[in-house]
Amino acid sequence: MEKREKFSSRIGFIFITAGCAIGLGNVWRFPFIVGKYGGGAFVLLYLLFLVILGIPVMTMELAVGRAGRGSSVESFRRLEAKGQKWHWFGYPFIWGNYILMMFYTTVTGWMMAYVFKMLFSADSKALFEDTANTFTHMLSSPGAMFFWMVLATFIGFLVVRLGLKNGVEKITKRMMAGLFVIMLILAVRILTLPGALEGVYFYLKPDFSKMMAYGWQEVVFAALGQAFFTLSIGMSAIAIFGSYIDKSHRLGGEALSITLLDTLVALLAGLIVVPAAFVFKVPLDAGPSLVFITLPKIFAKMPLGFLWGALFFLFMSFAALSTVIAVFENIVAFWMDTYHWKRDKAVYVNMLLLIVLSVPCILGFNRWSAFQPLGEGTNILDLEDLLISNTVLPLGSLVYIFFATAKKGWGWKGFLKEANTGEGIKFPEGIRVYLRYVMPVIILYIFLQGYIGVFKK
Repeated sequence: MEKREKFSSRIGFIFITAGCAIGLGNVWRFPFIVGKYGGGAFVLLYLLFLVILGIPVMTMELAVGRAGRGSSVESFRRLEAKGQKWHWFGYPFIWGNYILMMFYTTVTGWMMAYVFKMLFSADSKALFEDTANTFTHMLSSPGAMFFWMVLATFIGFLVVRLGLKNGVEKITKRMMAGLFVIMLILAVRILTLPGALEGVYFYLKPDFSKMMAYGWQEVVFAALGQAFFTLSIGMSAIAIFGSYIDKSHRLGGEALSITLLDTLVALLAGLIVVPAAFVFKVPLDAGPSLVFITLPKIFAKMPLGFLWGALFFLFMSFAALSTVIAVFENIVAFWMDTYHWKRDKAVYVNMLLLIVLSVPCILGFNRWSAFQPLGEGTNILDLEDLLISNTVLPLGSLVYIFFATAKKGWGWKGFLKEANTGEGIKFPEGIRVYLRYVMPVIILYIFLQGYIGVFKK
């Protein structure tokens, strides 16, 4: 097996893998559902599901990557028994990475565009006063969206081209450090507003009556879904970083560290978004409207609002770009490992390919808006998101579970040996039955409920 690149530090691995997990859902979805479903009570339920669902699957994915020392196809090929075909699953994982980036680069471009709008808009007053029209105008302008999408794609691949240590690790560590600094500055500023602490109380106070008002099934599914999807597990984007680390630390502890970092970002985002909305009596809403329509109205009411708005969208850009860079590295590593391409060739070919593949998402908001694949009011982005969030991630996680626990896969002994090599928290041996038979039922429940929720609308 050829010598493989490695991270220069453990903190680099944790930051980058957490950067892959940390995404826009941490900001525009987590605060909304926490406030809706009972504040601190929902957070406790969410943390429970992270422990019993998210961390085990992440540990399995990291273990496959570290033991296989390659991208998804090669790792499965090296670990499977002779005659087995587990490596075939690696190809849909990579397709999932492409589908994710076909819309994620566009949304990342929106964040970057709003940094520019906040700082350099010729008419910032109009930007603040008519935020809905500003956002709608951007969506109706395919040329502008194409420019920002290309810029996001170019930045992501430029970092990947520099290599694992000098590009992905060095840049992502700095971006993540910048992300936390900006979040802390914004949180302190928001919390100093008169009445902000009442918003914190509303956000984090355990309120079990709210949970019961929506019904236990809806609340449990919301917590399960958020815990599952927040970590980006199931499509090999986490496994690739497992392939770049040494065996000095046990993987259960590494998965815990990554999960805690991801959760910290989500909670901090809530301390920015919820108290601000509470102070200015702006209703919390889910989805892009919260970020691009509601929050700019809040910044408009603050002194130096354009500066705070620019910082907020810069933090959003960092969160989005960390995911873009991580997934691009996985895509490039696939071509390098499977087809022995040089890094430069894999970068340039995939950069052009993803620019082309991202065009339908852009046109879905304007020229192709008549195409509504999931019913009235939906667009191409919704379809692409459905394929990833409701299909690739849950079904991909099932593959990792069965591969690590089934006798006809890698097997429980092989997985445990890899996961528990090194120092740190030991992955428990006695939960194989739960992982093998109970967790797949939970994931299938998430999978089916996701589709039922989409087509019930």
